[in-house]
Amino acid sequence: MKALIHLHKSDLDLIEKTSVFVKQTLADSEGGHDWFHTLRVYKNALHIAQCEKSNVMVVALGALLHDIADSKFHDGDESVGPALAREFLEREGAEEELIEAVILIIENISFKGGNKVSEYTSPELQIVQDADRLDALGAIGIARTFNYGGFKNRKLYDPAIPPRLNMTPEEYKKSEAPTINHFYEKLLLLKDRLHTQTAKDIAAKRHAFMEDFLTQFYAEWEGSL
Repeated sequence: MKALIHLHKSDLDLIEKTSVFVKQTLADSEGGHDWFHTLRVYKNALHIAQCEKSNVMVVALGALLHDIADSKFHDGDESVGPALAREFLEREGAEEELIEAVILIIENISFKGGNKVSEYTSPELQIVQDADRLDALGAIGIARTFNYGGFKNRKLYDPAIPPRLNMTPEEYKKSEAPTINHFYEKLLLLKDRLHTQTAKDIAAKRHAFMEDFLTQFYAEWEGSL
């Protein structure tokens, strides 16, 4: 990948070891948050990084480790992922400055509800966050959303349960709303919360695809198509 061209062999070796570690760790993960999700985010992040001034090593490792222990699969504990990533990177002899930058990405990347604004930002976080959010849009985003809804045994849709756009982070984390609500509570909001122009250009088509899907969904729900 072009973004990695100027990295030293030792950096490339660490990226490769990280890839192996993540792939093994996520071997039995839910399908929307598995190794293939991580790999897509990694590729998206490196694509975006080609057009943005950033530390590519931090972007690469942040993307690979961003979901190493997603809190939603660890009883909401947001400390597991950063701790696991730090343990791995320290074991591999990574410099503390690099570790800290990667940990800050893991701690701040997640969408935590409509009113949550992160207090930390960096070019690297913005790139990885955009890459992660792109994977929540379009055809892949729809597939992941319904896969997770099935994993949690949630209703597809219930007209009596409207979306909630003003949840606190804690309410958002505990929500058991129908899967269709998630489009309004997160997915359709993402296009306007991206940072880089590269991601915004990609998101426009994916956002439109989701709007078309919802139009078709409601028509079929009512039996009109």
